[in-house]
Amino acid sequence: MIFSYFDGLTAGEAILLLIAYVIAIVVAIVLHEFSHSYVAVKMGDNTPKAYGRLTLNPLAHFDAIGLICFVLVGFGWAKPVPINTLNFRNHKKGVVAVSLAGITTNIIIAFISAGLFVCVSNWMPDSMFRFFLSYLFGFGMTINLSLAVFNLLPIYPLDGFNFLNAFMRYDNKFVDFNMRYGQILLLILVISQLVGLVLGYAVNGIVWVFEWFWNLIF
Repeated sequence: MIFSYFDGLTAGEAILLLIAYVIAIVVAIVLHEFSHSYVAVKMGDNTPKAYGRLTLNPLAHFDAIGLICFVLVGFGWAKPVPINTLNFRNHKKGVVAVSLAGITTNIIIAFISAGLFVCVSNWMPDSMFRFFLSYLFGFGMTINLSLAVFNLLPIYPLDGFNFLNAFMRYDNKFVDFNMRYGQILLLILVISQLVGLVLGYAVNGIVWVFEWFWNLIF
């Protein structure tokens, strides 16, 4: 939870940290959803554009309750991008590309954030601005990687499931089970904190690799 970071901070530092956290969430989710929309349109489906989702306006992508949950408990959601896969010029290629678009975008943002975090940590003198940037880019790493790893899970309606579904028959038992019970399974995993445990190990490992790489460069 975001409020666990507030221990020992002044009021001003807590406000800056919260602003950094919200900005990181907005950037991560908006670019994730926009990338889905952009790739879907490029693949021949104009449904996202017709529904006003081919935009960087956060208001078009955010679900209010999902955003509040992100801020309060560190987990939330955005509005699903409406996509009609029947419009893709190549169905399988389109589904695969759209499924990977959001994940790839989040990984790229996390990688860039890691580089900026290392630059700030190594070169910028102590100040409130350094404090703000450190948390902004630190959250940029962890939030984007959390979204990427979470969406890799092969559970409906996540991107990992949609990716696998592109290679399976419609009447496949795995697909049928996911369509029926995927959301319930996902809810159980989240409530039981099993997802958080897996995400924690995976994200921390990737963050270490990213920071190691950028420290070599700089």
